[in-house]
Amino acid sequence: MSMDQSEPYASLRERVIGERGVVMVAGAANTGKTTMARLLLRDALEAGRSVAFVDADIAVPSVGAPACVGMRWVRSTADLEDLSRPDAMRFVGSTQPQGVVLTHVVATAKLVEEARQGADFIVLDTSSVVSGVVGQTLTYHIGELCNPSLIIAIQRGEELEPSIGMLRRFLGARVAKSEPPPGMQLVGPLDQRNRLIAAFRTAFEPDLHRWRVHTSVFAPTLPEAFDLTRLEGMLVGVQNAEGACLGLGALEHDDGVIRVATRYGDQMRGLRLGSMRINLDTYETTRVRLRELIFGV
Repeated sequence: MSMDQSEPYASLRERVIGERGVVMVAGAANTGKTTMARLLLRDALEAGRSVAFVDADIAVPSVGAPACVGMRWVRSTADLEDLSRPDAMRFVGSTQPQGVVLTHVVATAKLVEEARQGADFIVLDTSSVVSGVVGQTLTYHIGELCNPSLIIAIQRGEELEPSIGMLRRFLGARVAKSEPPPGMQLVGPLDQRNRLIAAFRTAFEPDLHRWRVHTSVFAPTLPEAFDLTRLEGMLVGVQNAEGACLGLGALEHDDGVIRVATRYGDQMRGLRLGSMRINLDTYETTRVRLRELIFGV
Protein backbone atom coordinates (compact mmCIF):
# COMPACT_ATOMS: atom_id res chain seq x y z
CA MET A 1 0.00 0.00 0.00
CA SER A 2 1.55 3.29 -1.12
CA MET A 3 0.86 6.29 1.08
CA ASP A 4 1.27 10.04 0.73
CA GLN A 5 4.30 10.77 2.90
CA SER A 6 2.80 14.09 3.98
CA GLU A 7 0.11 12.22 5.95
CA PRO A 8 0.59 11.77 9.73
CA TYR A 9 2.80 8.80 10.63
CA ALA A 10 2.95 7.79 6.94
CA SER A 11 6.08 5.61 7.02
CA LEU A 12 5.07 3.88 10.24
CA ARG A 13 1.56 3.19 8.94
CA GLU A 14 2.96 1.62 5.75
CA ARG A 15 4.93 -0.76 7.95
CA VAL A 16 1.95 -1.59 10.16
CA ILE A 17 -0.51 -2.49 7.41
CA GLY A 18 1.31 -5.75 6.75
CA GLU A 19 0.84 -6.90 10.34
CA ARG A 20 -1.59 -9.60 11.43
CA GLY A 21 -3.27 -9.91 14.81
CA VAL A 22 -3.12 -7.16 17.42
CA VAL A 23 -1.41 -3.79 17.04
CA MET A 24 -1.23 -2.12 20.45
CA VAL A 25 -0.96 1.68 20.66
CA ALA A 26 0.51 3.12 23.87
CA GLY A 27 0.95 6.72 24.86
CA ALA A 28 0.11 9.34 27.46
CA ALA A 29 -2.67 11.88 27.07
CA ASN A 30 -2.15 14.47 24.33
CA THR A 31 0.22 12.33 22.26
CA GLY A 32 -2.15 11.45 19.40
CA LYS A 33 -2.64 7.85 20.53
CA THR A 34 -6.30 7.66 19.57
CA THR A 35 -5.63 9.56 16.33
CA MET A 36 -3.07 6.91 15.45
CA ALA A 37 -5.55 4.15 16.26
CA ARG A 38 -8.19 5.63 13.94
CA LEU A 39 -5.68 6.04 11.12
CA LEU A 40 -4.63 2.40 11.45
CA LEU A 41 -8.27 1.30 11.36
CA ARG A 42 -8.86 3.29 8.18
CA ASP A 43 -5.71 1.93 6.53
CA ALA A 44 -6.70 -1.65 7.35
CA LEU A 45 -10.20 -1.21 5.93
CA GLU A 46 -8.84 0.29 2.72
CA ALA A 47 -6.50 -2.69 2.44
CA GLY A 48 -9.47 -5.06 2.61
CA ARG A 49 -8.78 -6.42 6.09
CA SER A 50 -11.39 -7.59 8.63
CA VAL A 51 -11.03 -5.09 11.46
CA ALA A 52 -11.88 -4.68 15.14
CA PHE A 53 -11.09 -1.92 17.63
CA VAL A 54 -10.58 -2.55 21.35
CA ASP A 55 -10.57 0.65 23.38
CA ALA A 56 -8.99 0.18 26.81
CA ASP A 57 -8.67 3.89 27.59
CA ILE A 58 -11.20 3.87 30.44
CA ALA A 59 -11.10 7.63 31.10
CA VAL A 60 -12.98 8.95 28.05
CA PRO A 61 -13.19 6.02 25.62
CA SER A 62 -14.08 6.24 21.94
CA VAL A 63 -16.06 2.99 22.28
CA GLY A 64 -18.67 2.45 24.97
CA ALA A 65 -19.02 4.02 28.40
CA PRO A 66 -16.43 5.49 30.78
CA ALA A 67 -14.99 3.05 33.32
CA CYS A 68 -15.34 0.25 30.75
CA VAL A 69 -13.28 -1.41 28.05
CA GLY A 70 -15.18 -1.51 24.76
CA MET A 71 -14.90 -3.47 21.51
CA ARG A 72 -16.31 -2.49 18.13
CA TRP A 73 -16.36 -4.34 14.83
CA VAL A 74 -15.34 -1.79 12.20
CA ARG A 75 -17.00 -2.80 8.94
CA SER A 76 -16.49 0.32 6.84
CA THR A 77 -14.82 3.72 6.90
CA ALA A 78 -18.25 5.19 7.69
CA ASP A 79 -18.05 3.45 11.10
CA LEU A 80 -15.04 5.63 11.93
CA GLU A 81 -17.28 8.70 12.07
CA ASP A 82 -18.81 7.40 15.30
CA LEU A 83 -17.28 4.48 17.16
CA SER A 84 -19.20 5.09 20.38
CA ARG A 85 -21.64 2.17 20.12
CA PRO A 86 -19.90 -0.95 21.45
CA ASP A 87 -20.43 -4.46 20.16
CA ALA A 88 -19.09 -5.78 23.48
CA MET A 89 -18.10 -4.15 26.75
CA ARG A 90 -16.44 -5.11 30.05
CA PHE A 91 -16.83 -3.13 33.26
CA VAL A 92 -13.68 -1.93 35.05
CA GLY A 93 -15.37 0.38 37.54
CA SER A 94 -13.04 3.35 37.49
CA THR A 95 -11.76 5.95 35.05
CA GLN A 96 -8.23 5.61 36.46
CA PRO A 97 -6.32 2.32 36.67
CA GLN A 98 -5.06 2.86 40.21
CA GLY A 99 -6.58 0.09 42.32
CA VAL A 100 -8.18 -1.73 39.36
CA VAL A 101 -5.16 -2.89 37.35
CA LEU A 102 -6.14 -6.58 37.48
CA THR A 103 -9.73 -5.86 36.44
CA HIS A 104 -8.52 -3.55 33.67
CA VAL A 105 -6.06 -6.11 32.27
CA VAL A 106 -8.57 -8.98 32.37
CA ALA A 107 -11.29 -6.89 30.71
CA THR A 108 -8.90 -5.89 27.93
CA ALA A 109 -7.64 -9.43 27.37
CA LYS A 110 -11.18 -10.84 27.22
CA LEU A 111 -12.26 -8.39 24.53
CA VAL A 112 -9.09 -8.87 22.50
CA GLU A 113 -9.73 -12.61 22.62
CA GLU A 114 -13.29 -12.01 21.39
CA ALA A 115 -12.07 -9.69 18.63
CA ARG A 116 -9.65 -12.34 17.36
CA GLN A 117 -12.62 -14.59 16.58
CA GLY A 118 -13.88 -12.23 13.86
CA ALA A 119 -11.03 -10.01 12.74
CA ASP A 120 -7.52 -10.49 11.38
CA PHE A 121 -6.44 -6.94 12.26
CA ILE A 122 -7.17 -5.56 15.73
CA VAL A 123 -6.15 -2.14 16.98
CA LEU A 124 -5.82 -1.92 20.77
CA ASP A 125 -5.89 1.61 22.23
CA THR A 126 -4.51 1.52 25.78
CA SER A 127 -4.72 3.68 28.89
CA SER A 128 -3.17 7.15 28.89
CA VAL A 129 -1.66 6.33 32.31
CA VAL A 130 1.78 5.11 31.27
CA SER A 131 4.18 6.36 33.96
CA GLY A 132 5.02 5.12 37.43
CA VAL A 133 4.44 1.68 38.86
CA VAL A 134 0.76 1.58 37.89
CA GLY A 135 1.35 2.69 34.30
CA GLN A 136 4.26 0.31 33.78
CA THR A 137 2.43 -2.63 35.37
CA LEU A 138 -0.70 -2.03 33.31
CA THR A 139 1.18 -1.66 30.01
CA TYR A 140 3.34 -4.72 30.67
CA HIS A 141 0.51 -7.09 31.59
CA ILE A 142 -1.75 -5.95 28.76
CA GLY A 143 1.17 -6.66 26.44
CA GLU A 144 1.72 -10.02 28.12
CA LEU A 145 -1.88 -11.26 27.88
CA CYS A 146 -2.88 -9.68 24.56
CA ASN A 147 0.32 -10.73 22.76
CA PRO A 148 0.40 -7.96 20.13
CA SER A 149 2.40 -8.50 16.95
CA LEU A 150 3.55 -4.88 17.23
CA ILE A 151 3.43 -2.18 19.91
CA ILE A 152 3.47 1.46 18.82
CA ALA A 153 4.82 3.67 21.59
CA ILE A 154 4.10 7.39 21.13
CA GLN A 155 5.99 9.63 23.55
CA ARG A 156 6.97 13.26 23.90
CA GLY A 157 10.09 12.51 25.92
CA GLU A 158 11.14 9.21 27.48
CA GLU A 159 8.04 8.50 29.59
CA LEU A 160 7.48 5.10 27.96
CA GLU A 161 11.11 3.91 28.04
CA PRO A 162 10.74 1.87 31.28
CA SER A 163 7.74 0.01 29.85
CA ILE A 164 9.42 -0.44 26.47
CA GLY A 165 12.44 -1.93 28.22
CA MET A 166 10.33 -4.44 30.14
CA LEU A 167 8.27 -5.41 27.11
CA ARG A 168 11.37 -6.06 25.04
CA ARG A 169 13.37 -7.73 27.79
CA PHE A 170 10.77 -10.07 29.25
CA LEU A 171 8.32 -10.59 26.38
CA GLY A 172 10.51 -10.13 23.32
CA ALA A 173 7.97 -7.60 22.08
CA ARG A 174 8.43 -5.68 18.83
CA VAL A 175 8.11 -1.98 19.62
CA ALA A 176 8.05 0.90 17.15
CA LYS A 177 8.62 4.30 18.73
CA SER A 178 7.14 7.54 17.45
CA GLU A 179 6.65 11.16 18.45
CA PRO A 180 3.32 13.02 18.48
CA PRO A 181 2.45 14.65 15.16
CA PRO A 182 3.38 18.32 14.73
CA GLY A 183 0.71 20.76 15.86
CA MET A 184 -0.92 18.29 18.22
CA GLN A 185 -3.61 20.19 20.11
CA LEU A 186 -3.32 19.81 23.87
CA VAL A 187 -6.38 19.09 25.99
CA GLY A 188 -6.15 20.68 29.43
CA PRO A 189 -7.43 19.24 32.74
CA LEU A 190 -10.65 21.31 32.66
CA ASP A 191 -11.50 20.12 29.15
CA GLN A 192 -10.72 16.52 30.18
CA ARG A 193 -13.05 16.87 33.16
CA ASN A 194 -15.83 18.29 30.99
CA ARG A 195 -15.40 15.49 28.47
CA LEU A 196 -15.69 12.91 31.25
CA ILE A 197 -18.88 14.51 32.58
CA ALA A 198 -20.33 14.58 29.06
CA ALA A 199 -19.41 10.92 28.54
CA PHE A 200 -21.16 9.86 31.76
CA ARG A 201 -24.22 11.92 30.84
CA THR A 202 -24.37 10.12 27.49
CA ALA A 203 -24.06 6.75 29.24
CA PHE A 204 -27.07 7.44 31.50
CA GLU A 205 -29.40 9.57 29.37
CA PRO A 206 -32.07 9.34 28.06
CA ASP A 207 -34.57 6.66 29.23
CA LEU A 208 -33.16 6.27 32.73
CA HIS A 209 -35.33 3.97 34.88
CA ARG A 210 -35.05 2.77 38.46
CA TRP A 211 -35.21 -0.90 39.42
CA ARG A 212 -35.42 -2.37 42.90
CA VAL A 213 -32.64 -4.91 43.49
CA HIS A 214 -31.80 -7.49 46.14
CA THR A 215 -28.45 -7.44 47.91
CA SER A 216 -27.65 -10.89 46.48
CA VAL A 217 -27.13 -9.47 42.96
CA PHE A 218 -23.82 -7.74 43.73
CA ALA A 219 -20.25 -8.69 42.97
CA PRO A 220 -18.27 -8.58 45.17
CA THR A 221 -20.77 -10.16 47.56
CA LEU A 222 -21.85 -7.88 50.37
CA PRO A 223 -21.12 -9.14 53.92
CA GLU A 224 -23.91 -9.82 56.38
CA ALA A 225 -25.19 -6.77 58.27
CA PHE A 226 -23.68 -4.49 55.65
CA ASP A 227 -24.79 -0.86 56.01
CA LEU A 228 -26.78 -0.33 52.82
CA THR A 229 -26.60 3.45 53.13
CA ARG A 230 -22.96 3.18 52.04
CA LEU A 231 -24.09 2.12 48.56
CA GLU A 232 -25.69 5.48 47.80
CA GLY A 233 -24.34 6.86 44.53
CA MET A 234 -22.06 3.91 43.77
CA LEU A 235 -21.31 3.28 40.10
CA VAL A 236 -22.12 -0.25 38.94
CA GLY A 237 -21.75 -2.28 35.80
CA VAL A 238 -25.02 -3.89 34.69
CA GLN A 239 -24.22 -7.48 33.72
CA ASN A 240 -26.14 -9.93 31.54
CA ALA A 241 -26.35 -13.72 31.89
CA GLU A 242 -23.11 -14.16 29.91
CA GLY A 243 -21.11 -11.87 32.20
CA ALA A 244 -20.83 -9.06 29.67
CA CYS A 245 -21.49 -5.45 30.64
CA LEU A 246 -24.65 -3.97 29.14
CA GLY A 247 -23.99 -0.48 30.46
CA LEU A 248 -23.70 1.61 33.61
CA GLY A 249 -25.95 2.08 36.61
CA ALA A 250 -25.96 4.11 39.81
CA LEU A 251 -27.25 2.89 43.17
CA GLU A 252 -29.80 4.73 45.27
CA HIS A 253 -30.79 3.94 48.87
CA ASP A 254 -34.10 4.78 50.47
CA ASP A 255 -35.16 3.41 53.86
CA GLY A 256 -33.50 0.03 53.47
CA VAL A 257 -34.39 -0.36 49.79
CA ILE A 258 -31.72 -0.38 47.07
CA ARG A 259 -32.55 0.68 43.53
CA VAL A 260 -30.35 0.94 40.49
CA ALA A 261 -30.82 3.80 38.04
CA THR A 262 -29.98 2.43 34.60
CA ARG A 263 -31.11 2.13 31.00
CA TYR A 264 -30.49 -1.63 30.99
CA GLY A 265 -32.76 -3.13 33.63
CA ASP A 266 -34.70 -5.43 31.26
CA GLN A 267 -31.69 -7.71 30.68
CA MET A 268 -30.00 -7.22 34.06
CA ARG A 269 -28.78 -10.36 35.83
CA GLY A 270 -26.23 -8.90 38.22
CA LEU A 271 -24.40 -5.75 39.28
CA ARG A 272 -20.64 -5.26 39.50
CA LEU A 273 -19.65 -2.69 42.10
CA GLY A 274 -17.28 -0.05 40.81
CA SER A 275 -14.75 2.14 42.58
CA MET A 276 -16.55 5.46 42.04
CA ARG A 277 -19.57 7.40 43.23
CA ILE A 278 -21.54 9.41 40.70
CA ASN A 279 -23.93 12.30 41.18
CA LEU A 280 -26.75 11.88 38.66
CA ASP A 281 -27.61 15.58 38.84
CA THR A 282 -24.15 16.80 37.80
CA TYR A 283 -22.44 13.58 36.61
CA GLU A 284 -19.45 14.49 38.77
CA THR A 285 -17.60 11.48 40.15
CA THR A 286 -15.38 10.72 43.15
CA ARG A 287 -13.07 7.75 43.65
CA VAL A 288 -13.87 5.10 46.26
CA ARG A 289 -11.71 2.30 47.62
CA LEU A 290 -13.89 -0.76 47.18
CA ARG A 291 -12.22 -2.64 50.03
CA GLU A 292 -12.88 0.26 52.36
CA LEU A 293 -16.49 0.52 51.19
CA ILE A 294 -17.25 -3.14 51.85
CA PHE A 295 -15.06 -3.97 54.83
CA GLY A 296 -14.36 -0.56 56.31
CA VAL A 297 -10.58 -0.99 56.07
